[in-house]
Amino acid sequence: MSAMGLKHLFTSPVFNGYEVHLFNNIASFQSTLNFVPYSTLIYSLSDEREERRNCLVCIKELAASHGMIQRVVLASDEKEASLMNQLSPSRLHGIILKSDPLASLQEQLSKLLNENRRVNDSINNHWNIHRGRLLSPTERAILQFMSCGYSIQEIATQLDRNIKTIRAHKFNAMMKLGVHSDVGLLDAADILTHFPVPDHRTPRFLPALHS
Repeated sequence: MSAMGLKHLFTSPVFNGYEVHLFNNIASFQSTLNFVPYSTLIYSLSDEREERRNCLVCIKELAASHGMIQRVVLASDEKEASLMNQLSPSRLHGIILKSDPLASLQEQLSKLLNENRRVNDSINNHWNIHRGRLLSPTERAILQFMSCGYSIQEIATQLDRNIKTIRAHKFNAMMKLGVHSDVGLLDAADILTHFPVPDHRTPRFLPALHS
């Protein structure tokens, strides 16, 4: 979503009580954290594959240093939204699809902002998954090995398991993440393998709000 699109998103009268700040990179946003009282960070993902883990790194750092700031992600599609929600190591207050109609986007953002920094999983984030659906430690380990180029046989050796067990865990991970191919699974594996990383490559836009 372009800067113009983000500005248009906040033209609704419901956002009159907020001031919008747009940032092209993480470092610029972080440099203002100590003197601007932001209430919400809205991270708009670009179409780049690596952007997902960059986003999670930024949000994890923000959660640790400024936990009262709401953390909202604008995702490109449902697959990306699901991956971000399930693999985020820190709580997301909301994930919104950029493909939704403008009126719907504005309504969802308004509800999130009106929560006044409070986390309410049942209202703020319809992507929340029951904890029983989250990846197990073994499933995460398998994805990490896959991203490093290990074969199923090599992963079985590394984890001291038989191949059938590894394949079963891999299948379970695919079902939980809603992917149907190794390519889709590697998208998730990339996040797990490289997170966290000292990587400050920039998101397309980082609007931050303060009331």
